[in-house]
Amino acid sequence: MKRQRDLSAPRQRGRLDLSYDADAFGRFSESIAMLLGTARYLVWQTAVIIVWLVVNIIPPANFQFDPWGRGLVLLTLVLSLQASYAAPLILLAQNRQERRDRAAAELDRQVAERTQADTEFLAREIAGVRLALADVVTGEQLADHLGELTAALARLEARLDRLGADPHGAQP
Repeated sequence: MKRQRDLSAPRQRGRLDLSYDADAFGRFSESIAMLLGTARYLVWQTAVIIVWLVVNIIPPANFQFDPWGRGLVLLTLVLSLQASYAAPLILLAQNRQERRDRAAAELDRQVAERTQADTEFLAREIAGVRLALADVVTGEQLADHLGELTAALARLEARLDRLGADPHGAQP
């Protein structure tokens, strides 16, 4: 075993630095997942398998490329390969969709909080306006007060008239 001179740092292993655009790969996986999740894809896959079976069962053995006698090994390999790539691509697409859904839910939550705060503010403002309007005199109340004042003035006038007609000149 070869000793490392600097024991404070871990050993560096030679790695292949594969870089890729995660967003582009994610979009690609979503397009594959959208294709694999359609009825059209299932119909086409079923048609290809039926043709494969017909070509490998009906003709003589020397014309079959994946004979029934070997158990259709090539068909099994093709379907296994398709499934081994489809499953991770579908999971990747689902994870991206879940992240988008989570971000949309967070945005919806923030909008709901702002809406609730705005609604509570408006409710307080309306309550303040109602309280302010409670002290405002209505037309009917003003008419009643004016009627009372007019009646009081009429009484005072009548009293003054009576005092003015008093021959003794008495003052109130």
